[in-house]
Amino acid sequence: MTQYEQPKSATHWIPSIQHRYHYDVKPTELPVEVSEYNRSFVRTLETIKRRHDPVVTTLAQGVVEYKKLRGRKNIDNPVQHFLDRFYLSRIGIRMLIGQQIELNQQRKHKDFVGIICTKTRIGEVVQEAIDNARFICGDYYMLMSVPEIELHCPKDLEFMYVPSHLHHMVFELLKNSLRAVVELYGDEADNYPPIKVVVAEGNEDITIKVSDEGGGIPRSAIDQVWTYMYTTAQTPMLDPDFDQSDFKAPLAGFGYGLPLSRLYARYFGGDLKLISMEGYGTDAYLHLSRLSDNEEPLA
Repeated sequence: MTQYEQPKSATHWIPSIQHRYHYDVKPTELPVEVSEYNRSFVRTLETIKRRHDPVVTTLAQGVVEYKKLRGRKNIDNPVQHFLDRFYLSRIGIRMLIGQQIELNQQRKHKDFVGIICTKTRIGEVVQEAIDNARFICGDYYMLMSVPEIELHCPKDLEFMYVPSHLHHMVFELLKNSLRAVVELYGDEADNYPPIKVVVAEGNEDITIKVSDEGGGIPRSAIDQVWTYMYTTAQTPMLDPDFDQSDFKAPLAGFGYGLPLSRLYARYFGGDLKLISMEGYGTDAYLHLSRLSDNEEPLA
């Protein structure tokens, strides 16, 4: 690597050479006691991770009780700020725990480094989210014909990301769009306008747009959709393990989908934005950063 420095006594640039030396370290077997300690540590992490699986549900129920006690429709800004910081920290902690566990399982997965996939095939992940969201919608409304979802994605598009995070965000956006379309046209409609998912590849990020014709969101409610527990549906009582499987997730009613999805996007330097046309529909833009120079946004 060459760097240029300018001495005080010189009027021209003099190159300063810095050498980097590389040494290939061959894997060596660890002492038995070290290996056993490492396995014990990983088992402890797995126990901690499972124990905290229902935290989202527990806090959500707590916020419901808080709103009832205070007689408020929405939570106030200090609570919103606390939940943002808490959930963002939780995402980071579970990311580190999951990475540590996977790296120590001695299981080799092609293109995976821990839970990070170096070649995440966006089309496949989005299609899986589409299938799961349509299944949930059909089951919830008992539909014979579920609204179609059209996917427009460059063939073989792939980049480095966490597939589970990507699936979660797209799944939540699709659930919202499906509900809006079905409730606007009625659950006995013969035909629904299709929901369109467009994936665009850029130099800095990859953008996923989810467009629906579900009537849109009033301008006065745009800011409120990012508030935890804000929902126009009836709040259900959740299965404690609802966040472990898409098939246990409610279609709507808890108001956590959009706020948490935006935190997942921002954790890796991306973002989630909504543009609505009241009386027509809503476009959701999910920006996924493809640059690996973003710091963890814990502040």
